[in-house]
Amino acid sequence: MGILDKFNKKESNSLKQDLSQKEQPGSVFIIHLLMKEKCEMPSQEKMTAVMEKHLGEVDCFCHDTKVAGFAPKKYKVEFKDGSMPPQLMVMECFKSDGYQLDDITKSQMWDCENSAEILSECNYQVVATDMLAGAMTDYKDRADMMMDFMEALVELYPECAAVQFQTSGKMFTREKILNHQIPREDRFIYFAVNVRFFNIENKEDMLVDTLGMSTLYLPDLQYHFHGMNPNWVVNHAYNLLSYMYANNAPIKSGETVDGVADGHMERTVQWKCRYENALIQPASSSER
Repeated sequence: MGILDKFNKKESNSLKQDLSQKEQPGSVFIIHLLMKEKCEMPSQEKMTAVMEKHLGEVDCFCHDTKVAGFAPKKYKVEFKDGSMPPQLMVMECFKSDGYQLDDITKSQMWDCENSAEILSECNYQVVATDMLAGAMTDYKDRADMMMDFMEALVELYPECAAVQFQTSGKMFTREKILNHQIPREDRFIYFAVNVRFFNIENKEDMLVDTLGMSTLYLPDLQYHFHGMNPNWVVNHAYNLLSYMYANNAPIKSGETVDGVADGHMERTVQWKCRYENALIQPASSSER
C-alpha cells in the first residue's frame, strides 16, 4: 500500500490550516511517550544504567518524582566561557486528557496505522526533551544523541504505547522502535522527519513536503505538482533528504537536482530548486 492509498483511506475531509503556527529552526526536540495508564518515574539507578547503555557515560544532575535530567558527556556545546554537555530531560507522567493534535498532523501519521485508536486511548504521557542541543556544532551528533535517547526511553517505559515527535508529527508504536533494523546513520530521517502528502482542494494539483529537518538547521523540502504518481515524489523526497543529511549539502536556490522518470531518479531529467514559503503549516521559509 502506497502513501496515496493510505491518505485516501484515512482522510477524505477538507483540512483547515492554522498559518499562525511557525517553524523554529534548531528548536528544542520534543518526544511524547503516550500511555494508557499513569506510570511512575523509574529509579535514578535504572535510568542512569539505561541512558549509559545507549548514550555512553552520563551525569544524572537531577532526579525526583517530577523530572530527571542527564548530561551525555561525549557531546559538548561550546560557549564563550567554555563548553558543557547538552541536557536530556524527562518529565513526570501526567494526564493529558487525550493528546490534542490538529487534523493536519493526525492525517499524516503514515507510519502508525492505528494512530487514531492510540490517541483516543492514551490519556497520559511522558514528555522528554533536549536542552542546549541546538547549539551543538555537529548536526549529526545531535541527531544521533536524540535517536539514542529515544531508544533509551522506550526501554525505560514498557507502559508506552507509542512515541510521537512534536516537530514532525510522526508517530511510531513502541514495538516498531524496539525492533527496528534501521542503520544508525538513517535513523533520524526515518523516525524524526515526516514526508507529508496533500491533495489541493478543487484542483488536480498535489503537494508533498517534509517536516523535521529544520531541527538540525537543514532545509525541508516542498513539491507542488500534478500529473505524476505521488509515490514517486515521496521516494524522491526521502532520497534527497538522505543525500543532504549524509553530505551536509543543502541545495542552493537555482541549482538543479536529478528528477524522476518512470518512478526512478534520472540524470537526464533536471528539476530546478528555489527558496519558497511553505504552503502547508507550519509556516516557514525553506529551500525547496
